[in-house]
Amino acid sequence: MDTSNTYYILAFYIFTPIDNPEEEVRKHHRFFKTRDIRSRIYISKEGINAQMSAEKTDALEYIDWLKSDERFKDIDVKIHTYHEHAFPKVTVKAKEQLVALDRKADPKEGGAHLSAEEWKKMLEQKDEDTILIDVRNDYEWVIGHFEGALKPELNTFRKFPEYVDKLKAEYDPKKTKVMMYCTGGIRCELYSALMINKGFDTVYQLDGGVIKYGQKQGTDHWKGKLFVFDDRLSVPIAEDGKEEIISACRYCGAASDVYYNCANMDCNELFLSCPSCAEKNKGCCCSECETAPHTRPFHKGEDRPKPFRKWYHYETAKRKG
Repeated sequence: MDTSNTYYILAFYIFTPIDNPEEEVRKHHRFFKTRDIRSRIYISKEGINAQMSAEKTDALEYIDWLKSDERFKDIDVKIHTYHEHAFPKVTVKAKEQLVALDRKADPKEGGAHLSAEEWKKMLEQKDEDTILIDVRNDYEWVIGHFEGALKPELNTFRKFPEYVDKLKAEYDPKKTKVMMYCTGGIRCELYSALMINKGFDTVYQLDGGVIKYGQKQGTDHWKGKLFVFDDRLSVPIAEDGKEEIISACRYCGAASDVYYNCANMDCNELFLSCPSCAEKNKGCCCSECETAPHTRPFHKGEDRPKPFRKWYHYETAKRKG
């Protein structure tokens, strides 16, 4: 890990009973109040799912503070370094669900965890009775994924149970071995349990997700970049790994892994573009959006633009208009 950068980017989750999520939210806000920390943290009665950026000393103090609580002492925190904050503000919220599934799934009934080393070995020994499933969204998959991974054609993962039913029609659930992965591991905890509950006998999940795999095994069997839900948007999975680009500009087809939010603020779609096409099309995802009434100006010169802060800029644009 490169310690020359100022900020630590932390990612972690844990499933553990939390009787009063709202009180945990208040405790986090009190701890963050005097520290240089920004975050996107969700707390429920099931546990915690968190991503955050913090000045190095504050990040380490937070980890110690969190693990001093018996409920959270086994949290596995994944750390990257960065030259600035990766989140715009502090967000800590209580939620009903840590993962959008809309049905009960017990992570204790989930698939067997494979270490990065075990995962790599299984990929290399993968046979026709093994399927590899990527349980991330289309915009995550398109810029990077494991070689040979299946991408569920879903517009929302709340429909994942229906996808499992389709898999059962194509693959023998008693004979098929399922390998499943996601960014940090949390989605697999519940989706693998669902697959087992629906009749698949042999299900494996990548422990710590792609983040931990990249830190332990580098880019072996991985193509492209990793989509992350913060200002970086895409990162290499290994600090010393190749930065292969497998995705393309929506307009001209040139290699690009740079995401833009559509300049039409009523659209705001995330789309891939090369810099020249982004400028030519005024930062819009399609010609109709170029003439929309709430289109913000395009600012060239950003090699990797940050996600658009829609609420703030929309209100600013209205005041200027």
